[in-house]
Amino acid sequence: MNPGKIQFAESDGTYVLKLIGEVRLTLCSSLESFLQTMFEEPGFRSVIVDLSETETIDSTSLGLLAKLSILARKKINQRPVLISPLPDITRILMSMGFERIFIIVEDAGDQKSEYLEIECEDCNEESTHARVLDAHRVLMNLNEDNRRAFSDLVKQLERCRQPEVTT
Repeated sequence: MNPGKIQFAESDGTYVLKLIGEVRLTLCSSLESFLQTMFEEPGFRSVIVDLSETETIDSTSLGLLAKLSILARKKINQRPVLISPLPDITRILMSMGFERIFIIVEDAGDQKSEYLEIECEDCNEESTHARVLDAHRVLMNLNEDNRRAFSDLVKQLERCRQPEVTT
């Protein structure tokens, strides 16, 4: 397995995010920071997510991608394109309801972009916890199957966030 990394390219307001290797929670802080910057760019017009080199992707990362799609819809009123040529990854996306929030394609043709790597940021336990909770709440709202799958986890994460009451 390849350790995960995220690369990006931009041309005329169109961003391509390439998620490579094992895409896990450890990359989410960096990705979320990048997305905030991307959406604030005055010339932002569209975003494409390329999963053609993604080997595995965890639910927190999927939740962050769902959030990306929701924000893109609000900002530019369009669904982002998600490139997913690998059947195992596509199956996960479909089971999460991503066909409703992304335009999923198997192949985007030859892309000869110069990619830059998004630097991995360290994050503390509290911000990681908040990010995991937020990502799973987003996934829960995509469909009823997700709600059932993640409701216990979300409840547990919410309980862990509340300060303990001492008597």
